[in-house]
Amino acid sequence: MTSALPYDLIATDLDGTLLRAGDTVSARSRRALATARAAGARHIVVTGRPVPQVRHVLDGLGYEGLAVCGQGAQVYDAARGVLLHSVSMDRGLAEVALGKIEAEIGEVYAAVNQEGLDAEMLIGPGYRMWHPHLPTVRVPRRSDLWSAPINKVLLQHPRLDDDELTRVARSVVGDLVNVTMAGEHTVELQPPGIDKASGLARAAAFLDARAAGTIAFGDMPNDIPMFAWAARGVAMANAHRELVAVADEMTLSNEDDGIAVVLERLFA
Repeated sequence: MTSALPYDLIATDLDGTLLRAGDTVSARSRRALATARAAGARHIVVTGRPVPQVRHVLDGLGYEGLAVCGQGAQVYDAARGVLLHSVSMDRGLAEVALGKIEAEIGEVYAAVNQEGLDAEMLIGPGYRMWHPHLPTVRVPRRSDLWSAPINKVLLQHPRLDDDELTRVARSVVGDLVNVTMAGEHTVELQPPGIDKASGLARAAAFLDARAAGTIAFGDMPNDIPMFAWAARGVAMANAHRELVAVADEMTLSNEDDGIAVVLERLFA
């Protein structure tokens, strides 16, 4: 049976997309999502953040659905507070990838997101944390990053910008790991085959939802796989040019309630 809804699954990135500055969601966006849910659509968060860095946002929203976290590595059931699925990154592979990148462009600064519901983000020497709302633990040595299982590595370079660092890393280790740009100063390495599309597809299977009924919202290149999977991809006005190039539609920025503008039109 074909759904009467324009889309029955609404996939939203968080940073730069649903969230405003300060990790807040506007009243207008909340109303638009509530209207869509009342019509029968489901909202699913799809974020690069691991679960420990997103739970405060989900709790503030009163969110009780599934959330795809850790750049697709985790599927989290917010209502029950449990991980339904999680993929760790081989730490030996991570070290090899970093070594190959550094052989090409010199020293890089690294951080890791550890695996698990209450895991920490470890910050290695030189790495600068740009997001003021995420707790971190600074460690004195690179080797300390591998003290416990991880789900991704975050990279910075003292001279190269995000686009160039992503390009070089992908050219050097793209056959070993997934390389993506997730935000400003946020170039990441994930296990091979892990991205927002793989995580969203797995979560959608739990929900018995399909790509053909999914609309996705995002702002950065890490949202490109999600746009490719979904029936429609909507880029924010503040989106990276690589995402704009593959989007089906543009909307206003996250600060101007771009998601709400589209949902109000679709679910009026």
